[in-house]
Amino acid sequence: MARAPIFAPKFIILSLIFSFATISVNGDQDHGFALTPSSIEVVPPMNTSVTAFGLVRMIDNPLTLGPEMSSKMVGKAQGFYAQASQQDLGLLMAMNFAFIEGKYNGSTVTVLGRNQVFSTVREMPVIGGSGLFRFARGYVQARTHKVDLITGDATVEYNVYVFHY
Repeated sequence: MARAPIFAPKFIILSLIFSFATISVNGDQDHGFALTPSSIEVVPPMNTSVTAFGLVRMIDNPLTLGPEMSSKMVGKAQGFYAQASQQDLGLLMAMNFAFIEGKYNGSTVTVLGRNQVFSTVREMPVIGGSGLFRFARGYVQARTHKVDLITGDATVEYNVYVFHY
């Protein structure tokens, strides 16, 4: 009689600070990750709506342990967001939290969902992962730590709650 392997789910809570900047750098100097653009527009909005409906931006942002850019980087948040609402700032977000440090080095957590920017807490589903997060399911809660409405720079805290095998 063949026996199927039994997988015991693990519940991991990760608290990450997701920092990003859209700082423009002139010249060919390499000033490090925090000073290069980590969010770029790839599709401009096709209308003049106040919500920039239709805008698409690619992101390659540092994942740090704390809200300061000097805080230790443990990975990157890579993906895109699109302005998907005509009435408010509701984004469609698709991103991978790609870890580069410690136990989770080489593993990813994938998030896909709606991010209503001006809500205090936003919840989005975890739809998968790789490495130690293979078969991941769960959710993230995002909270804006700080935002500069003039430059578009923001620091967002992501608390990740994930089941995986």
